[in-house]
Amino acid sequence: MAVALKTAVIFLSFVSAVAKLQQFHRTFHTFNKTLEEQATSELNFQNYALVNQNALQLTPDTANNNAVFDLRNRSGRVMFRQPFKLWEGDANSNDVVASFSVSFLVNMFPVNGTPGEGLAFLITPTITIPDNSYGQYLGLTNQTLDNLTTNGILAVELDTVKQPFDPDDNHIGLNVHSVRSVVSRSLTPLNITLAPPEPKFHNVWIQYDGVSKVIRVYIADQPLIDSPTPPMPETPIIQYSLDLRKTVYRESYFGFAAATGTSVELNSVLQWNITIYQEPRPKSLALTIELAVGIPVVLTLAALGAFLGYRLYKKRVVDRSKSNILSRLRTLPGMPKEFRFRELKKATNNFDEKRKLGQGGYGVVYRGVLPEDNVEVAVKWFSRESLKGEDDFLAELTIINRLRHKHLVRLLGWCHKNGKLLLVYEYMRKGSLDMHLFTMAGELLSWTMRSKILAGVASALHYLHYEFDQKVVHRDIKASNIMLDSNFNARLGDFGLARALDNEKTSYAEAEGVIGIIGYIAPECFHTGKATQHSDIYAFGALIIEVVSGQRPGTKVNGFQFMVDYVWSLYHEGRILDVVDKRLGDDYNADEAQRFLLLGLACSHPIASERPKTHTMMQMLTGSTPVPQVPHFKPAFMWPAMMPIDDLSQATTINTTTLSIS
Repeated sequence: MAVALKTAVIFLSFVSAVAKLQQFHRTFHTFNKTLEEQATSELNFQNYALVNQNALQLTPDTANNNAVFDLRNRSGRVMFRQPFKLWEGDANSNDVVASFSVSFLVNMFPVNGTPGEGLAFLITPTITIPDNSYGQYLGLTNQTLDNLTTNGILAVELDTVKQPFDPDDNHIGLNVHSVRSVVSRSLTPLNITLAPPEPKFHNVWIQYDGVSKVIRVYIADQPLIDSPTPPMPETPIIQYSLDLRKTVYRESYFGFAAATGTSVELNSVLQWNITIYQEPRPKSLALTIELAVGIPVVLTLAALGAFLGYRLYKKRVVDRSKSNILSRLRTLPGMPKEFRFRELKKATNNFDEKRKLGQGGYGVVYRGVLPEDNVEVAVKWFSRESLKGEDDFLAELTIINRLRHKHLVRLLGWCHKNGKLLLVYEYMRKGSLDMHLFTMAGELLSWTMRSKILAGVASALHYLHYEFDQKVVHRDIKASNIMLDSNFNARLGDFGLARALDNEKTSYAEAEGVIGIIGYIAPECFHTGKATQHSDIYAFGALIIEVVSGQRPGTKVNGFQFMVDYVWSLYHEGRILDVVDKRLGDDYNADEAQRFLLLGLACSHPIASERPKTHTMMQMLTGSTPVPQVPHFKPAFMWPAMMPIDDLSQATTINTTTLSIS
């Protein structure tokens, strides 16, 4: 990193010497200060904006629009407290005005599946948000102020609701004095969806050249919150000639605004980088030409130098780190066998396609037979051709090697050779739970089998959360990760996402954005970007309903987007047993089924602190403890919510990876 920083400093010093710019620069890699600290330092918060869970949350949101606290038709702003001088002289001068470069990472998520309304980067003469600036006004203007040239507003909007003057409900626009964009572009042709039903992140770059007086806007998806920032696209999605002198006030504020309308969505900024070059008045045409030609060239060289320096530094550090980790792994007590690659190649018949058990985004699993012992195994080959693949491999190996429980898939060995990364597991003859629930290849699971499977998974989860010497958050509880042995005993597997936590200090594991399958993901994860024991419990609740009903969590039934909402509606109507898998007929225990479904709803409570603990879940499954009182209406998800008592300790950041073979 020192190489990169030194390179950047040298080039930026050269930029300053050549252009003699008055530069303001801030980089927020995260927003980890408290609201009070931020508000008393550089940022001003208006209306419903706040800092929460390492992000600027500009508007409140909820998973239930019928919440007691109505979060519709709200707006918020976050602005720098200090104004910036953007031009000199009078409004009719042709002098050079300020240049600026802004980039930020946003997350816009409609919890109920209906977006509303959007977010904008903003330049404004006043720090105060207008009254009634919700809905289509995006926290920028209101019915009175909109389209007045005196309002001095310039904004780049990310809009998720179509107005009569908009191209669609998924566009980016440049707004001058009005929410009616002077130019807008639909993002749909680029396969970019601002507020999709699955959580996504978007990088936005805004560059204004005060010499040529042109503004350019770029946008690109970023899969996960801490994935590498994608390169800025070569072609801007918006390019527009604009004279700041004739658009904004001499002194203006920079920041963000957002609003909700009749629908509610999460509008948050997770990272923010801003540089403002406050240009002095040029002394001659020659200086103007120097600035016009020199600045872009030097800035490009600066960026290239910093990038190359950082890449070199990162490669050296990672290579050294991986070598040390592998050396330590070989000496860990209880470490399973280290296989040679040729052994596994022979065991799987040269990784024959016919031996393939499953495949996901991070690897392939093959069935194999170890010739020496004639033992069947499952061999997972990590297929990602990047350093991230090693992260996945090492994370899974270092955690699961020490876990010992009858309801966890047992690790038998590993292989790391010349970039080839493989793990060897005990082979589960009956395959995965989802195969039996949803495919013709499986067999119909009896009620007794289903009951036994749920009890086994609950026992494994309790071991991970409380009985192992470190708390372990699995982070990927789902039917495809539940393996079944020859007697249909459940074995929880796939620990590529699992993370070990310090029992004394940590109850949160840092997540790469939001990982998993919609329906299993707890609502708070879309705000925190973190997984906890409580989010594991939420996923187990989805699994309970899935096993009892024979329907995936994301199945849409009777107008409900998720099975949990449908089950809650049946519970309210006194018909909860209507959801039991029809293939069972009457061959199930009605009392158990009702108890299981109520436990599933209790685990699916939108408020994390209201969910049961694993030891209580185990007792409820056996009937030794009654299921807690479950409200007949699904409670509203409220954010920010009080952090559960056992999560109040200071969290230690744990680096994470994503891995899911499904």
